[in-house]
Amino acid sequence: MAGSKLRFGAFIAPFHPLDENPTLAIERDLDLVVLMDKLGYDEAWIGEHHSAGYELIASPEIFIATVAERTKHIRLGTGVSSLPYHHPLMLADRINQLDHITRGRVMFGVGPGALPSDAFMMGIPVAKQRDRMDEALDALVPLMRGETVSKETEWFTLADARLQMAPYTRPSVEIAVASQVSPTGATAAGRHGLGLLSIGATSAGGFNALASNWAIAEEKARESGQAMDRARWRLVGPMHIAETREEARADVRFGLDKWLYYFREVAALPLAPQDGSDPVDALINSGLAVIGTPDDAAAQLQRLEAQSGGYGAFLFMDQNWAAWDRKQKSYEMFARYVAPRFQGLNDNREASLAWARDNRPAFMGQAMMAVGARVASHIQEKGADNIRPEILEAMGMKKADKAG
Repeated sequence: MAGSKLRFGAFIAPFHPLDENPTLAIERDLDLVVLMDKLGYDEAWIGEHHSAGYELIASPEIFIATVAERTKHIRLGTGVSSLPYHHPLMLADRINQLDHITRGRVMFGVGPGALPSDAFMMGIPVAKQRDRMDEALDALVPLMRGETVSKETEWFTLADARLQMAPYTRPSVEIAVASQVSPTGATAAGRHGLGLLSIGATSAGGFNALASNWAIAEEKARESGQAMDRARWRLVGPMHIAETREEARADVRFGLDKWLYYFREVAALPLAPQDGSDPVDALINSGLAVIGTPDDAAAQLQRLEAQSGGYGAFLFMDQNWAAWDRKQKSYEMFARYVAPRFQGLNDNREASLAWARDNRPAFMGQAMMAVGARVASHIQEKGADNIRPEILEAMGMKKADKAG
C-alpha cells in the first residue's frame, strides 16, 4: 500500500431507517466513533444531508465538536461538506475553529452535494452544483491557508476576506474532494493538490474508474504545478465481518432490506442490486460489499490495491445492516484480525518469535548449563550428605551419586 501503514476508518453518512428513534440513532453514531477511537481506527468522516429522512446529520461540524470531546486520537472529517450550500467564508471559519478546538484532528472533506432534494429546497440548480463546488474551492483553499481572498460569483462575494485566526494546522487543514465515477472530483483535487475521497470505490463503476480518476488527478496536478499524494487517497466501501461467512450473512439480514430500499428509491448512488437475485449474494458477487470473514475483508483490500495502484486509507461505508451489538463486533474483528496485516503491526513479533524458536536449542542448552552450575555450587557449599534425597532427585541426582 502507499506508505508504510495503511489507515482505516469509516465514512458515516449515516443510514438510519424510519422505524427507530432518531435521537438514539445519532447517539449510536457518536458511540461508534468512540468505539473506533478505542480500537485504534485512524479516521471518521461525517456526512451532511438535509432531506429524505435516512441520513440524519445536518451539520458534521456540530457532530465533530461533540465527539471530539469523547475521543482522544481519531481524526474527524466532514464527509462531506456540500460546498454550494455554504458561503465560503462562513464554512472556512467554522472548519478553522474546529481545527483549533480539536488541536489539529479535523479534516475537511468537500463535494457538490449528494442529494438533489437538498439542492431543490434551497433553490440551487442541480446542474450548477459541480460548477459552484469548483468556484467555492478556488476561494476556500487560500482562505484555509490564512490568505486574503477577493472573489465575486453569481452566488457569493468575498471582499478582502480572510480568517481572523491563523490555521492551527500549517499550512492548512487537510482537504479532500469527493469522487465517484465522473472526473469532477479528481479534476478538482488535482487542480489544487488535494486529497481524494473515492466514494463507492467498490461499486462496478467506481471500481473501474479508480485508476483513470487517479491518472486524471495527477495530470491536472502537473498542469497546475501541484502534486498528488497516494497517502491522501481514501477508498470507501461497505463491509460486515463475523467469525464465519454464515454468521455474517445472517447478521446483515437484520437491516439490509431497509438500506436497499433507500438506495433503490431515494439515494443518488446506484449501489443496490437490481437483478432480483438474493441481495446478499448480489452484493458479494458484484464485489460491492464484503459480507464474510476477516480473510474476505483482506482479499477485498488486496483487490483494491491491484486495481488502484496504491492508496492510503480504506473507509467502511458505514451502514446498519446488522444489529448494534453485531455491528460493533464487526468493527472489533476488523481491528483485531485485518488491520494488523496491512499495517505491519506484527512483523517484529513474528520475527522475534521465529528467532526465539530457531535458537531454542542453544538457549535451552545455556539455561541447563546455568542451572547445573548453580546445583553444583549448592552441593559444594552444603555438602551432599546434608541435602535431603528428594532435593537431590529434583536436581537430577540419585543416592548413588551422593556416595560417589
